[in-house]
Amino acid sequence: MNADVNDLMSLARRAVAHVAARTTDQAESTMALPVAAYLDPERYAREVDRIFRRVPLALALASEIAAPRSYVARSVLGVPVLLVRGDDGVARAFINVCRHRGAPLCEAGRGTTTRFTCPYHAWSYDHTGALVGVYGSSTFGDIEPAALALTALPIAERAGLLWVALKPDAAFDIDAWLGDFAPQLEALDLGEWHIFEQREIEGPGWKVAWDGYLEGYHQSALHPNTVGKNTIGNMMVVDAFGPHQRIVFGRKSLAGLVRKPEAEWEPAQHIRLIHSAFPNLSISGVLGDHCLVSQLYPGATPDRSLTVQSLLCRVAPVTDREREANAAFSSMVLEAVRDEDYAVGFRIQEGLASGGNTSFLFGRNEPTLQHYHRWVERMAAG
Repeated sequence: MNADVNDLMSLARRAVAHVAARTTDQAESTMALPVAAYLDPERYAREVDRIFRRVPLALALASEIAAPRSYVARSVLGVPVLLVRGDDGVARAFINVCRHRGAPLCEAGRGTTTRFTCPYHAWSYDHTGALVGVYGSSTFGDIEPAALALTALPIAERAGLLWVALKPDAAFDIDAWLGDFAPQLEALDLGEWHIFEQREIEGPGWKVAWDGYLEGYHQSALHPNTVGKNTIGNMMVVDAFGPHQRIVFGRKSLAGLVRKPEAEWEPAQHIRLIHSAFPNLSISGVLGDHCLVSQLYPGATPDRSLTVQSLLCRVAPVTDREREANAAFSSMVLEAVRDEDYAVGFRIQEGLASGGNTSFLFGRNEPTLQHYHRWVERMAAG
C-alpha cells in the first residue's frame, strides 16, 4: 500500500504518544443507544431502505472484472446484481433479470462470456445491457429492443472498487460521497493486489456484527491468539471523513518507538490501518503482505447478516511458502471473525430481547462507534 510516508509518520507519532501516555483517541462523552436500534423491525427496514438501498455500496473489487467480457453476479439485499466490463473497458451494473419474464441471466459467481443468454427463453444481451437476440423473433411479435435493455443500476469505479446503488433511480456523485476519503482509498492501490480467496460468512445482525469492526477495545479479551496477539488493546487513532473513518491500531512493537529517534522509525511496520467506508466496507491492512476486504450486508431480518470476505496478497503466490503464508492468514482471519467476533455476536443477538439492557453504552474510548451510529440515525431520518 502506498500511503504517504509523511502521513504514516504523523499517524505513528499520534499512536506513539498514546502508547507513552497509556491513552487513546476519545469522544467528548459516553453515548447511550437504545437496544431497539438493534432489534426493532420497522426501524431496521427503514434504515436498510434509506441507507443500504440508496447510497453507493462497494459491491466488488474492480479486479474481480478486470478483463473485458468478465462479470460477477451476486445477490445483494435481495437484489440480483450483475457487474460486467465491456469491450470498451467500462464497468456497468444491471439487475440480473431478463426483461422478458424475469429469469436470472446467470448464476451467482464470476466468469467470462461473450453474451448473457436467458436460460428460460434464450433472449440474449451484450455487455452494455442491450438486447441483441430474441429466440423465435419472427413469431414473437413486434418489440422495441431499446426499450427492453437490461435495467441499469448507477455505478462508479473509484479506488479499485465498484460502487453501486441498488435502486435504478438512486443517482449519486461518487466524488461527493467519498470526499476527502477518496485519496485515502486510492493510496491503497487495491487494483494491484491479488485476490487469493473469497468467501461468505453468516453473522448476527448487521449492527451487532459491524460494531466489532470499529473498535479495538475488545481485542485483548476476545482475540488473544489471533488479531489481538500482536495488537495493542484499547488504543487507536481515528480520523473521520464525513461518514467514513480511518482507524489506526498499533502493533505491540510500537512501544519500541517511544524512545527511538523518529529518523529510525519505519511506521508501516508498527501500525495497522483500517479504512471504513460507510455503511459496510472495511479494508484492513492486517499484515504487510496481506489485506482483508470485508463487505457486510444486513440480512432479511434484524438478527442476521452476511459478510463477503476478500483476502488479498501483494503478489500471486508461486512458491509453497507463499501459499502456506496465504493459508495461514486466511485461517487466522476466519477464526477471528467467524469463531470469535461473530460467535459472541450471535450470543449478543440472542440476549437483545431479554430485557437485560434497554440501551447499549459506548465509551469515550469508542468514538468510532459513536460516529457511525450517529450517521446511521442521520441518514435514516433523511
